[in-house]
Amino acid sequence: MFFVLSKTIGTMLTPIDLLIGIGVLGAVLLLTRWMVLGRRLLVASVLLLALCGFSPVGKLLILPLEERFPPWDASHGEPDGIVVLGGAIEPDLSAALGRPALGHSADRIVATVELARRYPNARIVFSGGNANLIGDKSPKEADYALTMLEELGVAKERLIAERLSRNTVENSEFAKAVAKPKDGERWLLVTSAYHMPRAMGLFRRAGFKVEAFPVDRRTSRSEAFSFSAIAINGLERTDVAMREWIGLTAYWLTGKTDRFFPGPERK
Repeated sequence: MFFVLSKTIGTMLTPIDLLIGIGVLGAVLLLTRWMVLGRRLLVASVLLLALCGFSPVGKLLILPLEERFPPWDASHGEPDGIVVLGGAIEPDLSAALGRPALGHSADRIVATVELARRYPNARIVFSGGNANLIGDKSPKEADYALTMLEELGVAKERLIAERLSRNTVENSEFAKAVAKPKDGERWLLVTSAYHMPRAMGLFRRAGFKVEAFPVDRRTSRSEAFSFSAIAINGLERTDVAMREWIGLTAYWLTGKTDRFFPGPERK
């Protein structure tokens, strides 16, 4: 049920979908006796879309997420394993093309290859199925990810596919089941920096002790207050950031994480 709600109500609450919906409603109301309300909704939709697209609002929303966990400190020794969360490959497009098709978070794959070369003894778990609301027989991201990692030089015997997870909750539970981490082992968690707080909170809740290895940064402090020249860039950042803040809130309220905004553990 939680997965279904996240794919329906959760999606409807993201800025682009919500504001477009308000605009469409406003346009429809222009044809009725609520013309004044329709005009106001339509104007508000356009103005807010422009605000999200061109202003720094998306960067300011995503920056605290990305800076919550610092870069991983390699001085404490080599990891025994690496968990990579799905989101780097488009499984449906990959199936249509017959080869792995990278998406917006391709840096997760790049970072994994770099880590695999740096730490040749570390096992690698790729956790990602297909997030489609309907269709258990949909193409699985992990299948294409393992193919790509092998083609990029990672030995097949080091790779483990977790191909059933549809969201981060399932990532944490299913990845632990296939990784079978032992006491004293060090595992890295590779995912986008903006997604790391939610992912770390869920992995801790699942009892899988991992260390954050954030990648795929979308902004920086130096450009946090700059405006976007292309609206789609700002809209994408706003959408990604709001999806994370909504996810953090939902997971905290439903008891799936112990903290609203998980951060580094105090030593």
